[in-house]
Amino acid sequence: MKLAVIYYSKTGQTKEMAEIIAGGMRKTGSDVKAFSVDESMDREYLKESSGVVFGSPTYLATSHWRLSQWLLEDSSNLSLAGKLGGAFATAHYAQGGSDSTILSMLGILLVKGMLVYSGGSAFGKPFIHHGPVALDAVGDHYEESKAQFEIFGQRFAEKALELFEA
Repeated sequence: MKLAVIYYSKTGQTKEMAEIIAGGMRKTGSDVKAFSVDESMDREYLKESSGVVFGSPTYLATSHWRLSQWLLEDSSNLSLAGKLGGAFATAHYAQGGSDSTILSMLGILLVKGMLVYSGGSAFGKPFIHHGPVALDAVGDHYEESKAQFEIFGQRFAEKALELFEA
């Protein structure tokens, strides 16, 4: 199964978390590629992917304009309908808008016809309802959240396998 992670990263932290999610996905045996919206993407690979996770730094309590631009314009000739979709965010503070950042991406995924993934509380701890968040200005949260990002990637891939390989 092919899965992808698409992200925008200004400082490198969102890229790092994208790679950690991709690593979690690979634990299921899935073929995974991570793409920055600022680089050339393998569009054929994306067409063949069963699931895509999107990531953005929190910017004014929403996703960064560059990721939104990719979703709204750059992906216009790429059908995402029927694929499993998910989202994650990086931020400075817990009250900085990371939840609304994730929800801003998930709303676009729904409009594009994607099936939106949420582990909710169904899988037990750690609870990852909307998507994982890494905070860089809250103690050791950034480093400690890496395990949660890997678990999210693995759970996302397991759900994609359940939906599309069954």
